[in-house]
Amino acid sequence: MSTTSSTGSLVCVGIGITLGSHISPLARNHIERAEVVFAGVSDGVVELWLKQMHADVRSLQPLYAEGKSRRQTYRQMVDAIMTEVRAGRRVCGVFYGHPGVFAWAPHRAIRVAREEGYRAHMEPGISSEDCLYADLGIDPGSVGCQHFDTTQFMLYRRRIDPSACLILWQVGLAGEQTSKRFATGAAYRQVLVDVLARDYPLDHEVIVYRAVTLPIQSPRIERLPLAALPQAELTMSDTLVVPPARSMQPDPEVQSRLAALDLALEA
Repeated sequence: MSTTSSTGSLVCVGIGITLGSHISPLARNHIERAEVVFAGVSDGVVELWLKQMHADVRSLQPLYAEGKSRRQTYRQMVDAIMTEVRAGRRVCGVFYGHPGVFAWAPHRAIRVAREEGYRAHMEPGISSEDCLYADLGIDPGSVGCQHFDTTQFMLYRRRIDPSACLILWQVGLAGEQTSKRFATGAAYRQVLVDVLARDYPLDHEVIVYRAVTLPIQSPRIERLPLAALPQAELTMSDTLVVPPARSMQPDPEVQSRLAALDLALEA
């Protein structure tokens, strides 16, 4: 670790999903007290809203380009942020939802800053996952939840429990391995359906979900049979929720052992 004495620092905050409704007082305070604010958001309205809180808001969106690898874009985001940190400034990176959920650049920037001896930390925010639980009425503690990036789920053999909820993020990017495209088509989603069909019947009802970004909107909650997923219109903001397909299976051996422990305590 570097022993630099620079006063530069970094905090990455999440502003939640719904504009103006989810930002915490602490996140707002970090934005207002920063010397430089980097906006990792894709909506011009959100950037204008941030500029009401700070005079120097710099958009990271111009780093994206058609046909350009998102990995390269993310590295450039980190470079832009760290240039200001190294210059001794208090820097705040602002990102949708929770800044550590499906966001490579904030994690990397904080790691680099700490390795170089600068103060850096992350403030949590309300993520799409939090909105999903509220909008769909799902309690992850009832039967459990399994979360995967859709493409990662497709590329690797994961042990799936059909008695728990399965949540696949960025389903509109199903099978995308180039990091250059922002959507894939029906043929890629058919591969996803074939993978899911190992554990779920094709007539099993699934849910396409998208949280709202503006208070006047309604969430997307579209129910359809698994077999119909390839024909659905999907974006990278959509999430696939696969409800349980069977009941939880009791484990008599473990239940018996626990019952014996309870009896021993009562004796």
